[in-house]
Amino acid sequence: MRTIYLDYNATTPIDQEVLAEMLPFLKKHFGNPSSSHVFGQAAKAGVERARKRVASLLGCDTSEIVFTSGGSEANNLALKGVVETLSAKGNHIITSQIEHPAILNPCKYLERKGFKVTYLPVDQYGMIAPDDVKKAITSPPAGRAGKTILITIMHANNEVGTVQPLAEIGHLARRHGILFHTDAAQTIGKIETKVNKLKVDLLSIAGHKFYAPKGVGALYVRKGLKLEPLIHGAGHENCRRAGTENVAAIVGLGKAAEIATRDLKKYQSQVFNLREKLFKGILERVETVKLNGQPAKRLPNTLNLSFEGIDSEELLLKLKNIALSTGSACHAGHKEPSKVLLAMGIEPQLALGTVRFSLGKYNTAQEINQVVKILSRLVNQKR
Repeated sequence: MRTIYLDYNATTPIDQEVLAEMLPFLKKHFGNPSSSHVFGQAAKAGVERARKRVASLLGCDTSEIVFTSGGSEANNLALKGVVETLSAKGNHIITSQIEHPAILNPCKYLERKGFKVTYLPVDQYGMIAPDDVKKAITSPPAGRAGKTILITIMHANNEVGTVQPLAEIGHLARRHGILFHTDAAQTIGKIETKVNKLKVDLLSIAGHKFYAPKGVGALYVRKGLKLEPLIHGAGHENCRRAGTENVAAIVGLGKAAEIATRDLKKYQSQVFNLREKLFKGILERVETVKLNGQPAKRLPNTLNLSFEGIDSEELLLKLKNIALSTGSACHAGHKEPSKVLLAMGIEPQLALGTVRFSLGKYNTAQEINQVVKILSRLVNQKR
């Protein structure tokens, strides 16, 4: 049996069209894009073409795109850059309990620096209530401690796929004059991510989540918004991110953005149908299975299931040729349930029996049939 990959929310392979576009910039167009000679200008043209493609995907201006080393850097630049710029106006940040560590850990760092952070709860589906955001906003006079200056809420959760009501939250943020950031690493290429519809001021993306290479990402920064850079140096990226650009990777990111724009509807239909086939097949063969995440407002490729009486780590060890993720993390030899699942109110023991299936554009119906057959047999044997 050949290996089956169902962990696309963790990372994706590089699309062949992306690789083909990158290769000339690894071989021929090796110049520094800041150089004025022909070698540098060829590299610069590649970077700017990529910037235009990413801007088109997000529905923004090219001047609003900052290339980074990935989603984590984009998130750190958004959070730290905003609060350092606006610290004289307030010191309160609002986020959620189910954010990615690339948001939660910068928030913890900022708490150590004297900022106040509110971590909003979620409901049983992993959904944030806009009313909870509204209640968390504090509005003392500018410059007073406790004034909210930033809200950061992920677009969709990486574990359960629940898509958050960003437009409603963004409306609240604008009404109160608060900047609004979203980590959109999991939604690029899966659902629409137009910044004006989402009403966000900053948005982070990661190339390796949508068939571009690892080590490249971008941050959308609404025009007129000032950020203190994380990396100081020369004036790259309009003085917002110093360092010579990773040209080949940025070119790949741009091509992936173009493909994501072109193939969005085709992708959605394909992975949704395969996901539903997988879910139906498991339900027909296995009893006592719990679906985690919002049933309808969920990423089309993501299926998170808890199997009662099963240890997901043991299950995955037996699924040797099938790449999946579990609902637990191992620290110092001790298994701990996913914090996302616990925040949703799922019992710890059931959370330890959780498996995340995240599909991609290279999966086939034949693969899904094999996974259903093998997984259901192993679960039923264990029980």
